Amino acid sequence: MCHFLEPTDASITMSETRFNVGMTCEGCASAVKRILGKMDGVTSVETNVETKTVLVTADEQVSSHDMLAKLMVWSNASGKSVELVA
Repeated sequence: MCHFLEPTDASITMSETRFNVGMTCEGCASAVKRILGKMDGVTSVETNVETKTVLVTADEQVSSHDMLAKLMVWSNASGKSVELVA
C-alpha cells in the first residue's frame, strides 16, 4: 500500500513503500538503513526488528523495484529474507 505524503516542493510527490525483511538484530537494521539511505530520493528509512518491517519514504522517482533489487543483494549475502509488501 502506498501513501502519498504532503510534498515540501509542489513538483515532488512522496510515497511510502513497505518491506518485510528477516532482520534479527540492530546490525541488520543498520545495514538496511545504510543501503536504502544511499539511494537518491530516499528521505527516510524506518526499521522495526521486532516486527521485521521496513518503511521507506521516497520521492516518486525512486522505484520500489530498485529498492528491492538493492535489498536482494544484501539478502543474498546475509541469508535474510526480503519481500516487497507495498
